Amino acid sequence: MKLGEKLRYLREVEGALRGLNREMTQQEVVRAAKSELKDSISQSYLSQIESGVRPHLTNSTRMLLARFFKVHPGYLVDDPEGFHTELVSDARGLEDQLDLWLIDGAERFQHDPEMSRALLSLAKHADSRKCVLLLESILETPDLADRLFQVLRGENTAPAPSTSAPDRKHARRRAV
Repeated sequence: MKLGEKLRYLREVEGALRGLNREMTQQEVVRAAKSELKDSISQSYLSQIESGVRPHLTNSTRMLLARFFKVHPGYLVDDPEGFHTELVSDARGLEDQLDLWLIDGAERFQHDPEMSRALLSLAKHADSRKCVLLLESILETPDLADRLFQVLRGENTAPAPSTSAPDRKHARRRAV
């Protein structure tokens, strides 16, 4: 992925995280960096970077954008030719693979900030695998997911009728 593509992606993610339901404009990034970080970058400079006219960042600009988007400064470079983020070394353990898969899922659900945050929280947990297995146990226990959601999220909804997960799926198919 090229640097310009990464910046466009980061503007999109930042817009979603800020509740804009759209990508932040270059001008909004400029204004936000100035007000939040007390540092500045010009909109034309951002435009040149994103279009590829300017293929490299100065170190100070890289550090500013890394702080603003909360990414490692090393992310703000072109990826090497043939680089693929989905490649996973055989040396990685099951937990690392699961965490990477969850992070990828969070990126795919960036349009749904609540789901994205939930997947990232799961990936950050020290034992993600145990969390997924716990979720399975919760779902296997009739009404437990609904009751827990009510209690933990403070929702005043009545619990769903007691049916197992497969029965609910079949009921949905019949209703469609």
